[in-house]
Amino acid sequence: MPERKERADAVRNREAVLAAADALFARSDSPRSVSMDEVAAAAGVGKGTLFRRFGDRTGLIQALHEARIQPVREAVESGPAPLGPSTPPHERVPALLDAVLGFKLDNRHLALALEETGSGSPYAAGHYAWWHSTLKETLERIPSVRAADFTAHALLAATRADLVEHLMGVQRVTPQQMRQDLTAYTTGVLGNGSKG
Repeated sequence: MPERKERADAVRNREAVLAAADALFARSDSPRSVSMDEVAAAAGVGKGTLFRRFGDRTGLIQALHEARIQPVREAVESGPAPLGPSTPPHERVPALLDAVLGFKLDNRHLALALEETGSGSPYAAGHYAWWHSTLKETLERIPSVRAADFTAHALLAATRADLVEHLMGVQRVTPQQMRQDLTAYTTGVLGNGSKG
């Protein structure tokens, strides 16, 4: 059955809601403090429209995340080096982790909101599963890496939004330093396999 084209007003409403939610999350101390009423009012839509479209705050956060991550996902799935699938694995692993960290640095409020949704284990979330499987499959191509599944989890732990927030907010680590430290950590984990 052919896919139905979304009505123009529905597209406009969706974009208005995502923009309003993004702005409100960016201004708040915690995404939890932003109500669906506030999002609906800022977007100029009824609360019913918001709930029909996104279900709840978690659905809204996930939709906003998906809209933002899509260009990165496309680069990872079909783009050129250093993120694309044809990149040698010892080069791709640090690039993938830098992309995760870069996204979280550029979207701190959204990354925190996603991790704070309280919808169960963060390891069961679709976005995490996608990054983990991509990283694991790449690590499996490096002979010196013995436990690709665990190693992918351990490396991704270094990019958690709450850790990024702590490093920047409490320890005052700069984004550049964080990226350099993550690359050094990744190179150490990969060992000799990172040299080719």
